[in-house]
Amino acid sequence: MNNPISLTAKAHQIIQEVLGEGDIAVDATIGNGHDTLFLAQIVGNTGKVYGFDIQQEALDNTYQKLKANNAQKQVALYHAGHETMSILLPESSNEKIRAIMFNLGYLPGGDKNRTTGISTTLAALEASFMLLTTGGRITILAYTGHPGGQEETEAVKEWVRGLPAGSYRAALGIQTARPPSGNDNITERPELIVVDKM
Repeated sequence: MNNPISLTAKAHQIIQEVLGEGDIAVDATIGNGHDTLFLAQIVGNTGKVYGFDIQQEALDNTYQKLKANNAQKQVALYHAGHETMSILLPESSNEKIRAIMFNLGYLPGGDKNRTTGISTTLAALEASFMLLTTGGRITILAYTGHPGGQEETEAVKEWVRGLPAGSYRAALGIQTARPPSGNDNITERPELIVVDKM
């Protein structure tokens, strides 16, 4: 029997279907930089990745990871919440972004009391959908086991269901039996939500 892959790996597979060299991508919640590095390696030196996080620790960890893999040149990191992306991203990226990744919850190994929240996440998703090019994709890895996590996950699903008919295709609540790699809380029950802009 095959072992199920982690949802992080599944999200990477799904993003690789739409993202290539020279493209633009966003890591809306950089955390420890795993998704940022993945995106930077896919878009290569001719592409661009924009990353957001409110915690300096996340920015420092991510920059070190990028530098160690010689991938820092194609990445711009913002010490800001993901809800500011429509304000901070250069106008030249409007409706040209091919992929946006969200990893909700708290910084693994960091302060578990600092988590993403419904209002800022929904504002970021709204901005993401507007910035995404037709044929682009958003992945949202949502965690339900921490306080507020289940409510945030349900709010995200409700947001997806409220998108204009015909403008999107979505898969809600993809799960796996295997905990995500690096997660220090095995009670978390992650779900992967995928939205394509049509």
